[in-house]
Amino acid sequence: MILNKITILNYKNIIQADIACSSKMNCFFGNNGMGKTNLLDAIYFLSFCKSHVHTPDLLIIRRDEDVCVLQGEYDFENSTEAVFCSVRRGQRKLFKRNLKSYDKLSDHIGLLPLVMVSPSDSDLIRGGSEERRRFMDLIISQHDKTYLHALIQYNKALMQRNQLLRNQSCDDALFDVLEMQMETYGVPIYEKRDRMIREFIPLFDEYYRAICRSSETVGLQYVSQLVSCRLADKLAAGREKERIVGHTLAGIHKDDMEMMLDGHLIRQTGSQGQNKTYLVALKLAQFTFLAARGRTKPILLLDDIFDKLDAGRVEQIIQLVSGEQFGQIFITDTNRKYLDRILSAIGQDYTLYKVDHGEVTPLEKTE
Repeated sequence: MILNKITILNYKNIIQADIACSSKMNCFFGNNGMGKTNLLDAIYFLSFCKSHVHTPDLLIIRRDEDVCVLQGEYDFENSTEAVFCSVRRGQRKLFKRNLKSYDKLSDHIGLLPLVMVSPSDSDLIRGGSEERRRFMDLIISQHDKTYLHALIQYNKALMQRNQLLRNQSCDDALFDVLEMQMETYGVPIYEKRDRMIREFIPLFDEYYRAICRSSETVGLQYVSQLVSCRLADKLAAGREKERIVGHTLAGIHKDDMEMMLDGHLIRQTGSQGQNKTYLVALKLAQFTFLAARGRTKPILLLDDIFDKLDAGRVEQIIQLVSGEQFGQIFITDTNRKYLDRILSAIGQDYTLYKVDHGEVTPLEKTE
């Protein structure tokens, strides 16, 4: 899959941009705060119907404007896909595929597989368990529609059960129905997360070793209450306590993914360089995992990934992303030095843009 062209109107600080994309490498450089990340975020939005940094939809619209529009034209081997998105103040977000509106935005997820590496990934290490659950869900949902459906249905039942708890309801029959639904949808979610983690670890470890050239080992440990109990039984047993706190304390919405380095939690022992290497390796493993399970290679977005890395690790990352296993790449940096080195390493087609106060200007290719 290749993004041939993207048109952006009033997305955050980007007034208007029409960008013709290379099938391999697309580089954007400029100072911090100029809009480079917003540009990549717009590409992310077209894949996932939301911002990578969880910006509310109304806040993506440029200040003092009423509407934001994104349009992307994608090549899928022998076909073209046109994706359109508009967000207008006071109206429902609109997504179209080849001029036809989606009935449910969830139907769009997985059509345009994508992996983004960004400074905000540090939340995976430092943030709460919801960040790591979101990471697992994002990987599986892009290649497994039944998983995404189960996740949506589980969350609906969870919201309804939480409402009953807040209302101090004693309707045991209704609790029974909701708890049965949570188990029906929760068990396959648990099983698929567990399988994904086990299959993911070898790829992750391989990328980490390739980047840092050391004997350090990485690991991921899936933590879930479902390991040792039947969910419906635990939910039924916890009703009285949960009426007091007003929300559900058991279920796959409490799962976590412990991130390990040499057998220790990286959030407790990792240096800045180790954390950055860990996250880059995690995302490159995500790319390879999805590429092996989908019908097309994901797009790879690399936002300011070289910060806090030594020259040796930068060189290894450049060699990795320049390889044939990766497809179309969009990359940002504040300095052209690394971008020029990548372009020299790949020896393939590329585009180069400067981003300044939301304006995106193409630059001439150097021979």
